[in-house]
Amino acid sequence: MASESENPRALLTGIRHVIAVASGKGGVGKSTVSVNLALALAEAGHAAGLLDADVYGPNVPQMMGVTGSLEKDPAGRIQPIIRHGIRLVSVGFVAGPSDAVIYRGPLVGKMVKGFLGNVAWGELDYLVVDLPPGTGDAALTLAQSTELTGAVIVTTPQQVALSDVRKSITMFQRLRVPVLGIVENMSYYVNTGTGERTHIFGRGGGVALSDELGLPFLGEIPLSPAVCAGGDAGEPIFLEPESTVETAAFNRIRTAVETEIENQSAALPNPVRS
Repeated sequence: MASESENPRALLTGIRHVIAVASGKGGVGKSTVSVNLALALAEAGHAAGLLDADVYGPNVPQMMGVTGSLEKDPAGRIQPIIRHGIRLVSVGFVAGPSDAVIYRGPLVGKMVKGFLGNVAWGELDYLVVDLPPGTGDAALTLAQSTELTGAVIVTTPQQVALSDVRKSITMFQRLRVPVLGIVENMSYYVNTGTGERTHIFGRGGGVALSDELGLPFLGEIPLSPAVCAGGDAGEPIFLEPESTVETAAFNRIRTAVETEIENQSAALPNPVRS
């Protein structure tokens, strides 16, 4: 029988909900959604943590404006870094900002398990996990190592992104992880002078895919220079008091996620184990 230190599920008993944020392809704003969703949950009064499990491209440290390395307590457990009230862990705190993480699949899985089972997360209402794009080892390890509350899938309106999203959704469904819904990022651009919306990358793709697959549509996020600038500067857009359009979008998504979790039907069978 595995000891507690070898069993990440046993060490996550203080966490009520684990939410995976995933995408079928890179560049759709998955980390932006992860960071701002965690901040929205914290502002709503929840104890929130953020695990950056994007092993090959950890963006959370820059987006949250955090540098430094992870420390361990006397028991040898990793201490999360706290920023904006969020408990953070990222491979970016282990590797340098310019270092390439060159890992084969088994090492990726081992790192993800370590971040799950050897971190002193404490009591959390929500742990948001920012996954790498695609259907690789990090996502599989997460789904097979802990009881996921559900997955939030991020896409953009383009058809090529929607095609890849289907594959990501299929993976979670095969692993018996509930898909909480779809978020469409870069949905439209708002002219700040006129308020007019321009759908640069197409229109309605996320809603159409949600309808096609019978999944909830959690909301849409505008294409905004302020979102990009905030992420680059380490000041997420959700923290900006004047970003009413963007902040409202993330609050709607947060509310939709909470609602889907509350309305989840009877528990599905346990995740498939490796």
